Amino acid sequence: MTIATVMVYVDPEQQAEGQVRIARDVANKFEASLIGVSAFAVEPPFVAEGVIIQETTADGLKRMKSALSEKEQWFRHVAGLPKERVEWRCSVEYPTVFLSNEARSADLVVSRCTQEKMDQFHFIDPAEAMMRMGRPTLMVPDHVPALNADHILVGWKDTREARIAVRDALPFLSRASQVTVIEICTSDEQDTARRRVRDVAKNLQSHAVKCQVEVRVHMAEPDAHQLVRVAKDKGADLIVTGGYGHSRELWRNLGDDGVRKAAYRGG
Repeated sequence: MTIATVMVYVDPEQQAEGQVRIARDVANKFEASLIGVSAFAVEPPFVAEGVIIQETTADGLKRMKSALSEKEQWFRHVAGLPKERVEWRCSVEYPTVFLSNEARSADLVVSRCTQEKMDQFHFIDPAEAMMRMGRPTLMVPDHVPALNADHILVGWKDTREARIAVRDALPFLSRASQVTVIEICTSDEQDTARRRVRDVAKNLQSHAVKCQVEVRVHMAEPDAHQLVRVAKDKGADLIVTGGYGHSRELWRNLGDDGVRKAAYRGG
């Protein structure tokens, strides 16, 4: 299993280069092509007491298309890859819908993980996009400068989504020098949890993945907080989880300035 095409979503107005640079580095790691995707949506007219107060004009639409064209040049410059390995796709459409549809062309989608307030006309909804795309997604906070993925933490839950995430992450897991499979459980589930993570480790080892296992008991803090703390302690810069469970809370934690981790979620 490998990655042949990496897709990265670019907010039309963003200046942070982090997730584009990491998408480029992932593309180089796997000798893959890179597709940049961006979109604006036309906001509906704002009407008050039967009077149109604000609406998108023809000139406004022209400016939106011009901004997308300018962002292509920005993207190609930041990516810095040969022309034949880079593609740009953009549209005047709801960003989440556009990305979800275009993801059919990719093996992996890279997106920003941010705490900024977003609206559906200018930004993607990361959670909705992940559920709709059916593709593994790498969530990258703006303050993460690079992704080595040399030590990876797998946040295991015995669910379909976690199994898919581990399978989808094999290209990264097989190249890591160390993988830790961890399950956070109640105190009376520890023996069962150990058996589960050992099964996962055995399967990964059959794919030449170097891994160890760990079981921790639930604490007062949310499991996602605990996962991030364990990743910090172990020096892991990539956390693999399923699409439910840990993931939503994990995305919020990754957006904090002090957290220099990326999250990989299976399709």
